[in-house]
Amino acid sequence: MNIQEYDLMNVIVKKQDMNQRELAVCTGYSLGKVNHSLQNLSEKGYLDSKRQLTDKAFMEMKEKRPQNAVILAAGFGMRMVPINAEVPKGLLEIKGESLIERTIRQLHEVGIEEIDIVVGFMKEQYEYLIDKYNVNLVFNKEYNTKNNLHSLKCVSHKLGNTYIIPCDIWCEKNPFSVHEWYSWYMVTDEEDERSCIRINRKKELVRVKKEEKGNVMIGIAYVLRAEAKVLKYKIQDFASKKEYDQSFWEEVLFDKKRMMTKPRKVNGEEVHEINTYEQLRELDSDSNHLQSAIIRLICEVLHCRKSEIIGIRSLKKGMTNRSFQFQCRDQRYIMRVPGEGTGQMINRRNEYSVYRQLNGKNITDPVIFISPENGYKITKYIEEARTCNSKDFEDVKKCMQYLKKFHELNIQVEHYFDLFEQIEYYESLWGGESSIYRDYAETKEKMYELKEYVDRQPRQVSLTHIDAVYDNFLMEKEHIYLIDWEYAGMQDVHVDIAMFAIYAMYDKCQIDRLIECYFDGGVSLRVKLKIYCYIAICGFLWSNWCEYKRICGVEFGEYSLKQYRYAKEFYKIVKQELKEGEW
Repeated sequence: MNIQEYDLMNVIVKKQDMNQRELAVCTGYSLGKVNHSLQNLSEKGYLDSKRQLTDKAFMEMKEKRPQNAVILAAGFGMRMVPINAEVPKGLLEIKGESLIERTIRQLHEVGIEEIDIVVGFMKEQYEYLIDKYNVNLVFNKEYNTKNNLHSLKCVSHKLGNTYIIPCDIWCEKNPFSVHEWYSWYMVTDEEDERSCIRINRKKELVRVKKEEKGNVMIGIAYVLRAEAKVLKYKIQDFASKKEYDQSFWEEVLFDKKRMMTKPRKVNGEEVHEINTYEQLRELDSDSNHLQSAIIRLICEVLHCRKSEIIGIRSLKKGMTNRSFQFQCRDQRYIMRVPGEGTGQMINRRNEYSVYRQLNGKNITDPVIFISPENGYKITKYIEEARTCNSKDFEDVKKCMQYLKKFHELNIQVEHYFDLFEQIEYYESLWGGESSIYRDYAETKEKMYELKEYVDRQPRQVSLTHIDAVYDNFLMEKEHIYLIDWEYAGMQDVHVDIAMFAIYAMYDKCQIDRLIECYFDGGVSLRVKLKIYCYIAICGFLWSNWCEYKRICGVEFGEYSLKQYRYAKEFYKIVKQELKEGEW
């Protein structure tokens, strides 16, 4: 049977006394198409002479009846800044009702009681739904590193006559039904250049061609058991391959250039995906979640109205913070919002004192506001600036020369960044958990051996950035800015060279070249070995930092492993380079 015939049966089962013209209006099909489809349904035994559903139709309807629903609610909702710093996207309120509660209520209206919600980011905020609606929460431990294909993998065994629903959808009319006849994927009648699918003349969902617009993708789908068997296999297969780590779950619906599901086209004015602060404001200007503390702070600092804050756009999620760009009165700004567990790891008053020392020196980006209490920061956006390219050693040399000139300023602050105190402190944050590395204790002893050597070496102690990584060098044509001074404090300035190297994940040859860039070629073996020691020690330090962040639910993949390897490998290099008596 085709989609038109199933759609007609879905209308007839709800109201069986409609004439052909009423059916045409209700389904959106032409009168001719309706008459042709009614004839086909009668010939196939789905309609009797009175145009009512037959036992055959009711048997098929029972077999395909919706059984359960899966709601995907694990992601960060990065485009929902700044609200995503305070509440997960599924709990945003529209007209006094959260998105996810509205979805659950609409499911209940059609008899769907078995509901699994896949959670991750701010998972605890969804816990109350268990008692209120008797739902089941499923935790996706990979939510912070992989896309929602992997959320669906967590519940793939539940698929079969199932609704699949993103948590960030607001539907004016209930999109679910007691009766479903075929697998479908929801799109709207509007077009979007970002969409990868469109409805063709055969009523199929097909991939768009280059420079072709597609139908706006909503993300709600219904999957029958037959298609679910295929999906289960494809989900497990795709999820096992690294190239699909950042894939949306819809990727498994495709069979070459077509989706295996039919289109469910709806009015774009009646269904909304809430991706941004401004979309929320457009749909419900009185939403409680527009009363964001972060937005209020921006208004106070810039003396502006909420309506003047536009163009909000999430920036790449940093390792420590979540930041976003916005515009106010023709000026662009960046707002920094501290990330998970940051309050335990960074002394914001120390950071505040560093920015006071840097004030007026044109070293960092222009700071409009910084809080010594919570670390919120607003800076002017530097137009036409780019970050240093760690693979381009012309860039690297310019940044190292700039870093050296900064060090020569010999700026002093009252606090010290002690590498070994921080190693012990990060370890203490593990809450009694053991390291994930089996030889951690042995490696730690070796770092303290390196400390004995470093402590005997000459050092230039002044304000050191500590996090002088390539991402924190902003390069204009005529000037370089060194940004993000969260970890800065008094330390041997050569630590900054080591930090640049290990974040760039350089090998030894690249590290030697980096050192030459800083010293312009002239560096003694003892200084180079001291920097090697710092590379090992700092690698161990950030490995401990990554272990704490892992406990907080944030994984860093290869970066974490590489830092631990620096500790072990550069310990060996230093031991090999030094004679026994020099150690």
